[in-house]
Amino acid sequence: MGEGERRRVVVGVSGSPGSLAALHRGAFEARRTGAVLLAVGAWEPPRGALAHPSSMLAPPMTEFRQMADDRLLTALDTAFGADGPGVPCRGLVVWDRPGRALVRTADRIGDLLVIGGGRRGRMRRALFPSVARYCLAHAACPVLAVPRSPLHRELASVRRRVSLRLPLDASELTDGRS
Repeated sequence: MGEGERRRVVVGVSGSPGSLAALHRGAFEARRTGAVLLAVGAWEPPRGALAHPSSMLAPPMTEFRQMADDRLLTALDTAFGADGPGVPCRGLVVWDRPGRALVRTADRIGDLLVIGGGRRGRMRRALFPSVARYCLAHAACPVLAVPRSPLHRELASVRRRVSLRLPLDASELTDGRS
């Protein structure tokens, strides 16, 4: 690390609950180590005729970029509110696939890459490549994968039970408290 360069904690941000948990953990790690928090949002234009290079119509790239900027700012606001993370923080929006964008951004010695653990359903794994696996396989720096919170898992379980019209015992939600 050159003189004047601070360590960085690079956090992947999609706006999902997992990425919000990663932001909180990243802020903790940045405070603990005196590093800068770098929140990274990746974006790609939608696939289809408008995004195809041979298309007669130019895709509205500035609008796609603005949506990515807005998503990153919303995630930071949701995670930290008006008080901010309590450490120096920068946001960066990158036009690339999420895994590759994060690995290319967290390229300095001393960087720490923090990512959300993501969902683990079979269908999801088959349709969408895992950003966490990509980062673990390709990153040159340490990678910290933050698991989903137990509360989020319990909420997902309740949603499944409700959608399947299975009985739901409210005492399960309150640990038997009245």
